[in-house]
Amino acid sequence: MNGEGPAVAELAGASKVFGKGELAVTALHPSDIALRRGELVLIEGPSGSGKTTVLSLLGCVLTPTGGTVRVLGRDVGPLSSRELAALRLASIGFVFQEFNLVEPLPAEENVAYPLLLGGVGRRERLRMARGALERLGLGDRLGNLPRALSGGQKQRVAIARALVTGPELLLCDEPTAALDHASAEQVMDLLLGLAREGRAVAVVSHDLRLTAWADRVVSMMDGRITGERPGEAPSAPTHQGATG
Repeated sequence: MNGEGPAVAELAGASKVFGKGELAVTALHPSDIALRRGELVLIEGPSGSGKTTVLSLLGCVLTPTGGTVRVLGRDVGPLSSRELAALRLASIGFVFQEFNLVEPLPAEENVAYPLLLGGVGRRERLRMARGALERLGLGDRLGNLPRALSGGQKQRVAIARALVTGPELLLCDEPTAALDHASAEQVMDLLLGLAREGRAVAVVSHDLRLTAWADRVVSMMDGRITGERPGEAPSAPTHQGATG
C-alpha cells in the first residue's frame, strides 16, 4: 500500500517566524506533516499560505523556530551547516517552478552538477547524468542547451538533476506552473511514477487539478494546515510522459 512505514521526512509541531519583536511575521504556526515512501503528497493553498515554508523546512533549507524536523528518522536541529548540506545533497532532491538550469551548460552537464558538488569524477558523473536523462526520455537531448528545450523538457532535465544522486525525498515547488496542460500532465505522471518506486514525493501547488496525481492532499491557509484528505491518484501512472 502507498505511504506505509516510517516517515522519510516529517514536521512535529514545527513553526517558523521571520524577524523579531514588532517586525516578527509568523510564516508557519505549529504544524505536523509526514511524508512516506511510495506516496505523492500535494500541499495546496493560496499564495502566502505557508506551503513553501513547509517545503523549505522539510528540505532542511530553513530551520524551525519551534518544534522538530526529522529526515530519515534523524532530528536535523542539532546538525551543523556542513552536515545539513551533506544531507540535502545525498538524500533530498529539489524541483522548482523556474527549472533553475544553468543556461551555458548542456542538459547532461546540468544534471551532473550535483555530482560535481559531491566530488564525483567527470567520467562517472556524466555517465550517471546520461542514464538519468535517458530514463526520462531525453537521451537524444544530452548536448542541448536549455534554450533549445521546450518547457516540459526543461522540467524533465530538472527532475533528472534532482534524481541523479539517488535521493529518498523529492520536494517540488510549483513544478507545473510554467508548463502547458499536456506538459504538466506528463510531469505529474512522472513524479507519481517516482513515488511508486519507493520515494517520498511532495508537490506544492495552488492548482487543485493536481489532486488527480496525489495520494493525500494537505490544505493550508494563513500559515496553518487546515485539513487533509485522500487524493485521487491511481495505483500506477496513467500517462506516458517520461518518453514523450
